[in-house]
Amino acid sequence: MKLMCGNANRPLAKAIADYLDAPLSDVEIERFADGELFVRIDENMRGQDVFIIQPTSEPANDHLMELLICMDALARASANRITAVIPYFGYARQDRKTGGRTPITAKLVANLVAEAGAHRVLTIDLHAGQIQGFFDIPTDNLFATPVIEDDIRQHYDVEDLLIVSPDVGGVVRARSLAGRLGADIAIVDKRRPKAGESEVMNIIGDVEGRRCIIFDDIIDSGGTLCNAAAALKDKGAKEVSAYITHGVLSGKAVERISNSVLKELVVTDSIDVTAKVKAGKNIRSLSVAPLLGEAIRRIANDESVSKLFD
Repeated sequence: MKLMCGNANRPLAKAIADYLDAPLSDVEIERFADGELFVRIDENMRGQDVFIIQPTSEPANDHLMELLICMDALARASANRITAVIPYFGYARQDRKTGGRTPITAKLVANLVAEAGAHRVLTIDLHAGQIQGFFDIPTDNLFATPVIEDDIRQHYDVEDLLIVSPDVGGVVRARSLAGRLGADIAIVDKRRPKAGESEVMNIIGDVEGRRCIIFDDIIDSGGTLCNAAAALKDKGAKEVSAYITHGVLSGKAVERISNSVLKELVVTDSIDVTAKVKAGKNIRSLSVAPLLGEAIRRIANDESVSKLFD
């Protein structure tokens, strides 16, 4: 087995390598003067089972191209099997046509990954479960729920917790976490006047005097989360925290979270945690390296991945 990574999240790749007690392969990624990428792998990959760790986070297009070019280099180096480990799968929010003459970019990216040479994909918390079917190669969609459950039990008294879905689409995700914790759930009923904006219409469930934890897969600008937290407080919630798998946190998201009513926001390191995010007074991160490392070990040994969640 060989492990390698691009530039998207080297700290996570190093943590996975440490978990597996395996070194990261030597890879040179350079740019020509016009911005084109050049990749050279400085190890023999012939006949190897290779796992390339590269989320397609900001800048999404650069990191996606790095992934594709690295896989092409591996395929031409006669690697036996290439597994694209994409902790955060970008473009996942474009998973259906939202109007006339609009793309389904999640499917396009899935096609690109397969065509570039991937034999298998490993990812965490796809924005929509059906995206797994966009790939024409085996795809393992891991869940960060066990990691998040363990952290909640360490930091919160589960007796009076209420797990909150920030929208109707996330109810299944929220119910899964609530079931593991033995907690109730509530739902934020919201609408989107336009992309990137949300408006809370109603809170479904009794939040009076409860410690609420909002659970979702992606936080981008933070507007939806902050609006939901404010609405929960207005309805009498004792305190509001949030656990989000993928901390995109673009633009002024960190400032928005810092100035919100949220007690804390917890994200995983599926996306590289920047210095700006680390400086957020009420933001902290969890590592999914052990989860990904164990899944990689099981795939390499042809063992069951689904048993991780039994």
